[in-house]
Amino acid sequence: MSDKKSAIDSLLEALRQSGVNTDSVRGSSNASGNSGATGASSGSSSGASSRASSSSSSGASKGSDKAGSGDGKDSRIPHIDLSRFQNFTGFKRRTWIIIIVVAILILAGAYWWFHPPISIHSPELWFIVSIVILLPIFLVLRTKSSSYKGGKKKDNENITIVDPKKAKTFSILSYIPLGIIAIGILGALLSMSLIPGNAERYSSILKTDTLEFAQDIQEVNYNEIPVIDRDSAILLGNREMGSIPEYVSQFEISTLYSQINYHQEPVRVSPLNYADIFKWFTNRENGIPAYSLVNMTTQDAEIVRLGDSPIYYSQSEPLARNIDRYVQLKYPFYIFDEKAFEIDEEGHPWWICPVRTYTIGLFGGQTIDRVVLCDATTGECQDLALEDCPQWVDRVFPAELLIQQYNWYGAYLNGWLNSFLGQEGVVRTTPGSGGSLGYNYIAKDDDVWVYTGVTSATADNSIIGFVLINQRTQESHFYSVSGATEESAMASAEGKVQNLRYTATFPLLINVANQPTYFMALKDGAGLVKQFAMVDIQRYQNVATGDTVADTQRAYEALLATNGVNTNANSVNDVIEITGVIRTMAQAVVEGNSHFYVTLEGQDGIFDFSLPGLIGIVEYRQGDTITFTYLEGEQTNPVYGIGPINSGQETATGEEPQADDTIVPPSEAGDTQLIT
Repeated sequence: MSDKKSAIDSLLEALRQSGVNTDSVRGSSNASGNSGATGASSGSSSGASSRASSSSSSGASKGSDKAGSGDGKDSRIPHIDLSRFQNFTGFKRRTWIIIIVVAILILAGAYWWFHPPISIHSPELWFIVSIVILLPIFLVLRTKSSSYKGGKKKDNENITIVDPKKAKTFSILSYIPLGIIAIGILGALLSMSLIPGNAERYSSILKTDTLEFAQDIQEVNYNEIPVIDRDSAILLGNREMGSIPEYVSQFEISTLYSQINYHQEPVRVSPLNYADIFKWFTNRENGIPAYSLVNMTTQDAEIVRLGDSPIYYSQSEPLARNIDRYVQLKYPFYIFDEKAFEIDEEGHPWWICPVRTYTIGLFGGQTIDRVVLCDATTGECQDLALEDCPQWVDRVFPAELLIQQYNWYGAYLNGWLNSFLGQEGVVRTTPGSGGSLGYNYIAKDDDVWVYTGVTSATADNSIIGFVLINQRTQESHFYSVSGATEESAMASAEGKVQNLRYTATFPLLINVANQPTYFMALKDGAGLVKQFAMVDIQRYQNVATGDTVADTQRAYEALLATNGVNTNANSVNDVIEITGVIRTMAQAVVEGNSHFYVTLEGQDGIFDFSLPGLIGIVEYRQGDTITFTYLEGEQTNPVYGIGPINSGQETATGEEPQADDTIVPPSEAGDTQLIT
């Protein structure tokens, strides 16, 4: 018996050390032992003992109930919490630690993959924090507050705990994430242009100077003017991809095709991309071996091999060398705008990463204040201020951002209220076709300038001028030139070749013989450039087309003279001067314009004098001697001006002109003036 009792005591001692209350077990054991001894000694006392035991048990139960309903310190509820569930509570704590660690690892992995900028001005960061962090915290805190307010059940127990103090605490804490979200909303509201003072700040982000077209825009140099657009460059580059057959199945050309100036010529460059994830895994050690280069003036395309310096950092890299991820993680507090691929004057590839900043409220007044240059081969980065950016860099400000900044200038120059009520002086850039922005690029002063027309707030079919904005320095120039919009000029050019069903590219505005002129390419259904067109911006029904740029220019200059636009003969190519005796003169009206058709003795061809530009022809009669300049045409020769270019210059007749051989009409001085 003593051995059995000792074993039981040992078991109870072990249970006590593990935190289990053994008092009731010990009492039951003693009661059982006493009951057995009593039964052995006297059977007659069994019933009495049983009744006494029952009575004693009943009394103990009542006493226990009273204790439970009395002082909380002696109640069974805290006794159960502190003993029976002690180990379970420790297990839950470890579980929560594991959950928190896993959540941190998931958030770190998500940040590495999505790499949002860590900045209070980043709309992307505000959205992620609000949805992923603040909103769940708010819901958890509100749920905890409601549970303590209405009664919270303990696990595995039919016990409800009501704690108003905790309910109030959790309710107050739930307003913290809401307050942070409210700060973001307030910052967005303070970024709006209707806030007093904001309209003036928006209008001053881009400072624009007004210049004279003929003085600042030199006559067109066809070695600097791009004759094809981005879509045509993509076609030419993809066609040239066949020159490297060993890479055709492994790589494809990116659709970036940034336009830059390379050796004083406009070109578009774009890196190769890995064809897919499996091609990346196969070629990642060797990198990207080449990039595509398309000359925008000659339409020549080539695939430039990089040799021992391949591109390792690109947008097609899926992991650490992805250029977006690499630069953002290297500069986590910068907000990067659209990146561009460029090459320096030695042909080495770089990534141009403009750093965006917000100057109005939290999310308003976007502009660029710095630029990070990343070597596409080594990953080495240079963090530069705008004024320190090297000359070979062409694209720091994205074209869309510059157009948006000019529209702010045009809308809010006279205040926010005027931008939609009076609209005095309100202008905006001309819209493109298909809902896209209408702009193009011009090479000027070894930089790339964004070109777009400027129209009134009502967006009619005419422009009041056009604007050029430097993509590297943000320098902006406005030129006051009235005429048709780019879309109207495109439709006019397409109508000229409607039988061929060519489509026009978005035009450039160039200077041809001091005349503001739209220049555009005409493409067939396959997207290849077939012809070119020049359209008079002030008289957009005057359209000249040609198979080459030179042919188009000659036809356009002849068209100008034929339609009464008197140009400066010194500035026009292929102009011929002639002196002769008038053999015949005839007058006709063509498309509402008066023309004098003149023939000379001893000369073949008909010379077309258009009025009112060459009104001086009315002073001449048959048999008079006349000197004039003209351009050779197919049916008639359009005349540019009356009188010699230089008095000592030899004429087309091979004779030195004499003073008495030339009749100078009284209106000659007015005839040779430029009409704009």
